[in-house]
Amino acid sequence: MKMPDPDQATIARKAEIAAALREIVPGEGVIVEEQELKAYESDGLTAYRQVPLIVVLPSTTEEVGRVLAYCHENEVKVVPRGAGTSLSGGALPLADGILLGLGKFNRILEVDFDNRCAVVQPGVTNLGITKAVEHAGFYYAPDPSSQIACTIGGNVAENSGGVHCLKYGLTTNNLLGLKMVMIDGTVVEVGGKHLDSEGYDLLGLMTGSEGLLGVVTEVTVRILRKPETARALLLGFESSEAGGDTVAAIIAGGIIPGGMEMMDRPAIHAAEAFVHAGYPLDVEALLIVELDGPEAEVDQLIERVSEIAKAQGATTIRASRSDEERLTFWAGRKAAFPAVGQISPDYYCMDGTIPRHQLAKVLTRMTELSGHYGLRVANVFHAGDGNLHPLILYDANTPGELEKAEDFGSDILRLCVEVGGVLTGEHGVGVEKRDLMGTMFTETDLDQQQRVKCAFDPKALLNPGKVFPQLHSCAELGRVHINRGQLRFPDLPRF
Repeated sequence: MKMPDPDQATIARKAEIAAALREIVPGEGVIVEEQELKAYESDGLTAYRQVPLIVVLPSTTEEVGRVLAYCHENEVKVVPRGAGTSLSGGALPLADGILLGLGKFNRILEVDFDNRCAVVQPGVTNLGITKAVEHAGFYYAPDPSSQIACTIGGNVAENSGGVHCLKYGLTTNNLLGLKMVMIDGTVVEVGGKHLDSEGYDLLGLMTGSEGLLGVVTEVTVRILRKPETARALLLGFESSEAGGDTVAAIIAGGIIPGGMEMMDRPAIHAAEAFVHAGYPLDVEALLIVELDGPEAEVDQLIERVSEIAKAQGATTIRASRSDEERLTFWAGRKAAFPAVGQISPDYYCMDGTIPRHQLAKVLTRMTELSGHYGLRVANVFHAGDGNLHPLILYDANTPGELEKAEDFGSDILRLCVEVGGVLTGEHGVGVEKRDLMGTMFTETDLDQQQRVKCAFDPKALLNPGKVFPQLHSCAELGRVHINRGQLRFPDLPRF
């Protein structure tokens, strides 16, 4: 009997999966047409693109469970996707897998002011939570720069932070509970409105797991009372090293600002041209330091931080005089990424974390790397917790520049690990940092991490090809290797 050619087999397989999914998700919830699928071919890491086999858009936890159960039984790979704002390729589709879009999960289910929490679906935007509770004087603390677009499900997957994470923590510090669906369709609830529970910390395990362990369909988050007073300082310096030393001196002085961000000259000029926030343009580095709390305490902290900045050689010290001015200070920083887009055809946004005291050394080395590669770099960082976001400027239309930008970025990440830091602070590993995992972890470390995945996803169907540089079978972990080529990831489609 003659076997069908591979193309015909693929077409038949696609039709079979689509028919099964339409039984679960009726109406327009299953997308198969090439032109419509292209809308999902990339996330925020746009250098890599891959049209998925099929997109399915469930709207209930029960539908998600049935979709995953079908995929588990029929060994169909699944890539979960929220808003697609990931900068590490975490939501990059597979040519032979379905993309599970959670955009319809966009409702706030409950706001409980007595217990200071909210129950939301994963498709709710980060800023949407604050908008829903601010009338009562509350807010949701994590505030990534993309908060207007990024969703809470993606924040959980990548453990997102933001400009106020120094004092109020990352996503993991502001989660109370999750409802998630396992690959076999089982629905599991972890945590709840209570502050803590006994047993394994599955809530912590799921946060930052990048869609490799399960699909989240409900999230219970902590909401906080807005501080009585908040004021921000603009501190300008003649060198990035002086700015970095000031960050260390503020923390060493026992002061924990609500937020502490830093930008270098290219980022300052781009943000000022974009937002007109009133930034000084004659400085090499700019710190934005926000102090919050009772008014008397904030006033006293403003004086102390100003004195520390003077001692470190600050040439500009300016305190906000109104809440509108404070928000204007932050508007420039939060618009830094789109602002840099006006000064370069393309940019590659990196994400690594270092010990604070290594900031000056790392900035100096990045300047040397910039000269080596012949590419400019604009730096913005969550200075208080050492989370760097270098923006490497390049032109994708110039042959070889994308590859140079990627090599430059890899050297920055290796430098972060070298000085005692880590490969990622909040953007995740995805495909971007996957092949660098060996610089931070031993093979034993990675095997142990994969054993955790095996406990949740023994067939390696959830978001395969991400995070791990080499996959092992769960049956004989460490001995039998799965060729990554089977996952269609050795040569990622490039834009």
